[in-house]
Amino acid sequence: MSGLVNGKWVSGDVAKEEIKNGAFHREDTAFREMHIGPQAGRYQLFISLLCPWASRTLIFRHLKGLEKFIQISVAQPVIGENGWTFDTPQDAGDKIAPVSYVHQLYTASDATYTGKVSVPVLWDRQEGRIVNNESADIIRILNHAFDALTGNQDDFYPAALREEIDRWNEVIYHDVNNGVYKTGFAKTQESYNAAVTRLFSTLDTLEAHLQTHRYIAGEYLTEADWRLFVTLVRFDSAYHGAFKCNIRRIEDYPNLSNYLRELYQWPGISDTVNLPHIKQGYYGILWLNPTGIVPAGPELDLRRPHDRQRLSGRGVMHTTG
Repeated sequence: MSGLVNGKWVSGDVAKEEIKNGAFHREDTAFREMHIGPQAGRYQLFISLLCPWASRTLIFRHLKGLEKFIQISVAQPVIGENGWTFDTPQDAGDKIAPVSYVHQLYTASDATYTGKVSVPVLWDRQEGRIVNNESADIIRILNHAFDALTGNQDDFYPAALREEIDRWNEVIYHDVNNGVYKTGFAKTQESYNAAVTRLFSTLDTLEAHLQTHRYIAGEYLTEADWRLFVTLVRFDSAYHGAFKCNIRRIEDYPNLSNYLRELYQWPGISDTVNLPHIKQGYYGILWLNPTGIVPAGPELDLRRPHDRQRLSGRGVMHTTG
């Protein structure tokens, strides 16, 4: 395995420790605090542009106009012997020396921590500890916690749509976001067959849904869309090949591919996506791709026009009080 055992780093094949009976089972995250004291400069996001979970938080940092309030540190695309690694030591506040590896944040927060070391990490620079390392929580925190400071009232988890958002989040998480990993990390044919079938069945369902709905929850863009987007944008360039998710491409789905392009072209979102970085990271998983060769293709044009304007859409809902 790779991770921390009683605060000591143990190197091994990333994610292989989460495979049981030939199937991938994602380990739960450990730090789940939801309430923060919103202050400019107090919090820091440690991310990788490779990681879809981390990309959710980077997207919300942009959508909510938090670039001046929350700094970021970006890890290398290929996970090294010491896990997530930075090109240069990263300042993380006065309570801790500059960090070269994400696992140093974990032991600073819990000297006897045992478990997986993952990104994203929402870090409290003032207290020198991890606040939260669950992306689903972090995007909820960013959605509202800083509104009083920024004046940004865009709401990606509006009360009126929460039941519908939660319903789709459950499906998308298990069958798509995590479904590509269940497919790619399967160690038996049976596990692979079950995962890839479920993945593409759900993509077929989403394709049909998006025929008549502008966004996942209807007319408004919500967190459900961004949670799906981070997997879709990696699909054809990485998961299709590296993870054997190759029954179809997203490009082969008319509605999903147009929907993907609309979200990619949303102001500022393309700046959060680094496809060469993504390909390098996924094809750099050597127990899946022993040669480490990164393929030249596919050539993707996510900036070409989309057709989503044919459907009724009202953009982003705003907080009303």
